[in-house]
Amino acid sequence: MDDIRTDPTPAAPSPPPIKVLLADDQALLRSAFKVLVDSEPDMEVVGEASDGAQAFELARRARPDVVLMDIRMPGTDGLAATRMISADPELGAVRVVMLTTFEVDEYVAAALRAGASGFLGKGAEPEDLLNAIRVAHAGEALLSPAATKGLIATFLAQGGGADPAAAAAAAGSHAQRLAALTVREREVLVLVAAGLSNDGIAGRLEVSPLTVKTHVNRAMAKLGARDRAQLVVIAYESGLVRPRAE
Repeated sequence: MDDIRTDPTPAAPSPPPIKVLLADDQALLRSAFKVLVDSEPDMEVVGEASDGAQAFELARRARPDVVLMDIRMPGTDGLAATRMISADPELGAVRVVMLTTFEVDEYVAAALRAGASGFLGKGAEPEDLLNAIRVAHAGEALLSPAATKGLIATFLAQGGGADPAAAAAAAGSHAQRLAALTVREREVLVLVAAGLSNDGIAGRLEVSPLTVKTHVNRAMAKLGARDRAQLVVIAYESGLVRPRAE
């Protein structure tokens, strides 16, 4: 009797590479980032911009997953470009990681308010930059080690450069939306703002990480947040969470 051979189970197709857009006015730095990103099998550079306006136009054309955005550029800077990207419904899936020369400065809160998923110093190690791309693409909040959530909270509490009237209006709007959250969703939101991961929250509440993820996703949908970073902003701006006094 002839042996019956069966074909091996076909391997699952690899996910498409993470599409990355580079926005920095320094061509040499962009080149270095491009070499680094393109060396990774799970990501690729799909465009380079030298200012914020060009970054926005390229984002509309190339539809990147993640934009590495220099916060300070001549003309249209990174903050303005991030606001433009965040305000465009067609770019709702785009995540922006701000690149800063100084990680601790007054632009931190403004970057998060503008819609950035987080920020990273330009002096970060290559593996940290690559990890930042993957973390942002996954929808997680990216806060570099040198910029703690306590610092973010302090800037937000001080206004972070926002107009007082606009800040008050934002707080009122957020407070109204918070009313739509369940008790558990509010509890999860507080823990997200404290910097806990889904696993950390699950351990604290004695539920599964999948349950936590469901609560986080529902909170984002109800609050109109793009990702966890925006949940942190909303938690502080609404007054649900207040920075600890040092």
